[in-house]
Amino acid sequence: MTDPTAPRAVSSSWNRALLVLAVSTALRLVMAALVPLTNDEAYYWEWSRRLAAGYFDHPPAIAWLIALGGDTAFGVRLGAVLAGALAGIAVLRTARRLGGDDAALWASLLFACLPLAAAGYVLATPDAPLFSALAWTLHAVVEALSQPAGSRSSMRWWSIAGVAIGVAMLSKYTAVLIPAAIALACASHASLRPRFREPGPYVAVAIASVVLAPNLWWNATHDWTSFAFQLGHGLGTPRSSGFGAVLNRELNLLGGQAGLTSPILFVLLVGAVWRALRQRQSDVLRLLGLVSVVVAMFFAWSATRKNVEANWPASAWLSAMVLLAVETANSARRGWMRGGLWLGAVLVVLVYLDAATLLAPRLGLRPGRDPVSQAFGWDGVARGALDATRLVSIPGRGDPATRRIWVAADRYQQAAQLAWGLHRAGADSIGVFSTNLGGRANQYDLWPGFRSSAAPGDALVLVLDERAVAADTEPAPIAALAPYFSRIDQGPPVVRFAHGLLLGRQRAWLLRDWRGGWPGHSTPSIPESR
Repeated sequence: MTDPTAPRAVSSSWNRALLVLAVSTALRLVMAALVPLTNDEAYYWEWSRRLAAGYFDHPPAIAWLIALGGDTAFGVRLGAVLAGALAGIAVLRTARRLGGDDAALWASLLFACLPLAAAGYVLATPDAPLFSALAWTLHAVVEALSQPAGSRSSMRWWSIAGVAIGVAMLSKYTAVLIPAAIALACASHASLRPRFREPGPYVAVAIASVVLAPNLWWNATHDWTSFAFQLGHGLGTPRSSGFGAVLNRELNLLGGQAGLTSPILFVLLVGAVWRALRQRQSDVLRLLGLVSVVVAMFFAWSATRKNVEANWPASAWLSAMVLLAVETANSARRGWMRGGLWLGAVLVVLVYLDAATLLAPRLGLRPGRDPVSQAFGWDGVARGALDATRLVSIPGRGDPATRRIWVAADRYQQAAQLAWGLHRAGADSIGVFSTNLGGRANQYDLWPGFRSSAAPGDALVLVLDERAVAADTEPAPIAALAPYFSRIDQGPPVVRFAHGLLLGRQRAWLLRDWRGGWPGHSTPSIPESR
């Protein structure tokens, strides 16, 4: 660790580290403007139009961040990209504190070349504010531990850590793993235990609690909905607990992490964490190693119960990046590091090419299996839904005049994309919601929707996926809604089309003259959509 009291001149390595961060941030800004919103981003954009202290799926930070931008894909993502840049500054400063300017340069290259950066620091998801807040949490704690115990400078950094932890908790609840790991590290290392006798850590906890308080209040007034969902989402009853199923989930988790970091850098990062835990020269380095291990082990345990998405444990790599950068700066053997950075950079470029041109489907990957392709073509679907509203507004012979027309999908992702597309088409007056008859509960269940706001005589355009079913078989949502409307007709087919590729087929169903009522618990169950 470098001497915290020594003066530090600005070196060429530090300037180059900042340049790498600036160039990679500029590239992310370009990608933010080029790629349409993903399904989840459209969903979080819907949150940003109804700002609150909490939501069904997550705390509110991502909604607040999106609300700062504009009504374009670039505007929605601007806050996320800037949050990624702030995370980068924190990572660089932490590496510089522990290993000098050369370590900061290696950290900037890692931050730019990890495939995780291709999405995690671009997309407007809860990971963006989470990564930024956790990076500053780690930096503040490292700075606090580098100052004399009980000093004014130490207290200042503990206070900053408290704010950062609170913001992280407002991003994702799993952020609690980081302060828990920090406390465990301080308790398990004799040289760090005296820190519990200074007020700084307790001030940090108090500040974090104040920052999180609005979300706690929201949960308390909403039956702890968000906490309950997240606990069930990651730690609920396992679908299959057999050895083969658990092994498959663990291998998927391992493969996902190798993909997020690239295979060579994955091995190097794991090795840096392992060596940090075993060395005895710096308790701060061991603390950072323990942070990575605690996060990784929690999600490895979670995978014994449920599938773990690749991005969930991604915060474990923030401290690992610092450790690898510091280790590389102090080593003369850098061949594998350079090779890993080159491979990671190539993978980042390929991800960006796929996102900009749908490269993977062009090379033969079925669009339904390509997550990137799920973001494309929704403007056309929204236009098709808008055309269908004009059809349903024309009464047939003997039909009553329509009062108001609504648009819906049966899954929240598609409903959010429809809302985004209709907003871009200037059709904000049309109410959009998700029927949720065939999918999991979500935020649309908490907002006033058709059931509570519609009036008898209203009409509904329901956009559903076209599936390979018998010609005389109605989709399950239509069968469930049939008793509540006077007339239901098949509307026109709608396709998702982009870059010359057919990405999906939907159909607009026209439900006229709502008679009141809605499918309830007595309605026969509908298979969950896949």
